[in-house]
Formats: sequence, C-alpha cells, structure tokens
Amino acid sequence: MKGDLQSKQHYEILDGLRGVAAIAVVTFHFMEIVFSDYSKNFIGHGFLAVDFFFCLSGFVIAYAYDSRIGRIGLKEFFTARIIRLHPLVVLGSILGLFGFLWDPFVAPPAGYGFGKVALLFVTSILMIPYPVVAERWFNLFNLNAPSWSLFWEYVANIVYGVVLWKLNRRVLSGLLVIAAVGILYVSHSAGNLMEGWSGGTFWQGGARIAYSFLAGMLVFRYQLIFRNKLGFLGLSVMLLAALMMPYTSFNWLAEALVVIVYFPLLIALGASAGMHVATKAICNFSGKISYPLYMTHYMVMFAFANYLNQYKPGTTQLTWIIVIGLVVLVGFAWLAMVLYDMPVRKYLTKIRNDS
Repeated sequence: MKGDLQSKQHYEILDGLRGVAAIAVVTFHFMEIVFSDYSKNFIGHGFLAVDFFFCLSGFVIAYAYDSRIGRIGLKEFFTARIIRLHPLVVLGSILGLFGFLWDPFVAPPAGYGFGKVALLFVTSILMIPYPVVAERWFNLFNLNAPSWSLFWEYVANIVYGVVLWKLNRRVLSGLLVIAAVGILYVSHSAGNLMEGWSGGTFWQGGARIAYSFLAGMLVFRYQLIFRNKLGFLGLSVMLLAALMMPYTSFNWLAEALVVIVYFPLLIALGASAGMHVATKAICNFSGKISYPLYMTHYMVMFAFANYLNQYKPGTTQLTWIIVIGLVVLVGFAWLAMVLYDMPVRKYLTKIRNDS
C-alpha cells in the first residue's frame, strides 16, 4: 500500500477540494459582511476551510518531502517553499495597499501618513504580524487579511523542516493528542474556531495549525487510505456539508470534531478516491486557482464592506453583486496565476537552479 501511494504523481481530487475550499472562503467572507450573526449565514462555518487547508498542507508536505528533505537539506527546502508561496504574498500586499489608499467608497483611515503606511506594507511583505489598524479590526495583516494563515503556514514549514520530519509516528501522534486538547480548549473558550486572524486572538491560530498540520502529516505517515468511489463531486459535497452545517448550542464541539476527525478523514478519502475523467479538468483548474484566489480577494472584501455600509443595497442587488463578484474574483485569480505567479516562480526557480 505504501509503495502504491508513493508511486502516485499527483492528487487531483485533493487539488479540486482545495479549490472548493478557497471558493467557500471567499463566499463566507462576502456573507459575513452581510450577516454578522453567523447562524443566519448559509455558509456560517466557512472559516473552517482554513483548517482544511492546514490539514491538506501537512499531508502534501509530508508526501513531497519526508523521503527527500534529509537529502536536499534545509536551504533547498526553505527556498522551494518561499518560491512557491511568497510571490502571491507580495501581490496580495500590493493589492491591499492600493485598496487601503484608494477605496472607492471611503477615504483612507485618518492618521496614516507615508511612514505608517510604508510600515504596514513592509510588515505585510515580510510576513510580520502588525495588528494596529482599528478600522480593520486589528487584523494581523492589515493590507491583506488572509495572510494570517500564511504566517502560520510559514511557521509550520519551518518547524517541519527543522524537526517534524525527523520524528517518528509515535512521537507525532503524542503531539497530535496534545494539539487536539488545544483545539478543544480554543473552541470551547471562544465558542467557535474562527479566531487567529487578529492581534487579540493570535495564539489561537497557532493552535489551529498545530493540530491540522500534524493530522495531515499522520494521514500520510500511517497511510490512511480508504479506497472509495465518492469522486470529486461526492467529496465536495462532504466538504461543503461541514462548512454549511447549522448552528447549535454545541457549536464549539461540532466545529472541533470537524477539525479533529472529519477533515483528516476527507484528506484520506480524497487521496484514495477514484478520479472520473469528466472532473479531472475541473480539479486541475480548481487546484491551480485556489491559492491565487485566496491571496488576492480580500481587497474586494474591504471595499464591499464599505459599499454595503454606505449604500445599503437590497437582497436582490446583494445577491447579484456577490455572484458576479465571485466569478470576477475567480477570473482575476486565474489572470494573477498566469500573468504573475507562474512566470515569477519560473524565473525564481531558474535563478535557484543556476546558482
């Protein structure tokens, strides 16, 4: 079974699910601006898609590097990860800067001269949390809010490169149990698992990635493969069911169980589900635009929030704005990928190979 898994070149269905999760996050961000009460939001648990990303990342990193990081070394590993992740961090920061200075619906926040704005931009590009903008709810990254999860992704990659890949399954399992306690504590104390993006909830983001990244690693390490015929569509429905489940008085426990049990199961099922030819192209496209979509959409969210506050459109108009906005953002993500991310990564890879 292990040899069979390692012989696979790509996990198309997991790529597709990553795209579904990214679209769910963007939809959630639109809807949370409209409905501050998440129980009225049809995708009120959409923020859990980030935990799915973390779990998937642990699986993919273990799959891609467990057998070779000792050979290629830390420098090559970190270089490869920076080339893969950082170009879109920079683009997201640039877009966020434009949105901060030239929002069409509101003037820039008062008291932010050149020096302060420059500091916001530099910390955003360098992935240094700097939660100082009250008008943006003290996001860790004021210009591009989703960068908070990328910060923790970087931390997880560093910890993996330094120590995690060396640990055996028993030790990782012990760490996973401790991390599960952390998830339960965070979820119970806050009533949900949506924190980690702001200065006041910083360490909750650490708890979220600690569990999910380790869980993804262990899905690979233990070869938790369950052959199935659910396919991309079936697993997409399962993923969306978790993000759209109703709110109850035990919401904190339901979200914790989704993260602790359900998402690792989905990763295991997705890694071993059969791929239908009809959905292969969808999975390929979905996977490719997922990261660009995640890192380039939030400038629109800030503008949308200001538009909503100023004009207070009706339900029909809002529906059209959100639907069209989703389509436009997906299209923009594709352009960002083709015109910027792929060429930049190709160029940086060439420099690395020539050095």
